[in-house]
Amino acid sequence: MSDPLLVIVDAANVVGSVPDGWWRDRRGAAERLRDRLAADGLPGRTDPVEIVLVVEGAARGVESVPGVRVEDAPGSGDDHMVELVARAAGRPCLVVTADRELRRRVSELGAEVTGPRTVRR
Repeated sequence: MSDPLLVIVDAANVVGSVPDGWWRDRRGAAERLRDRLAADGLPGRTDPVEIVLVVEGAARGVESVPGVRVEDAPGSGDDHMVELVARAAGRPCLVVTADRELRRRVSELGAEVTGPRTVRR
């Protein structure tokens, strides 16, 4: 059996895509996104996926929950996501971000990309 699709979610970019006051509580916004991902998975997909939520800055320290592994980026969140894609070489990866430069970098490594709307309600 092959590995499930690895879905890497750019927490800062997805949270920042909707002006709902997230900037007042970045960690809380990341936790709400994590909980929504844990409950809904990747909308439109019925096959198993492995979801990794990458947090940075003030959102660091969010705990993982069943269905969503949370990783604190030690420095740049973008660099950490590129590293995750590189480590998963040969495995199908989907990166959720609207960041143009990040999309270019992970695409060069063979990942697919999609925008924040994919995981927003």
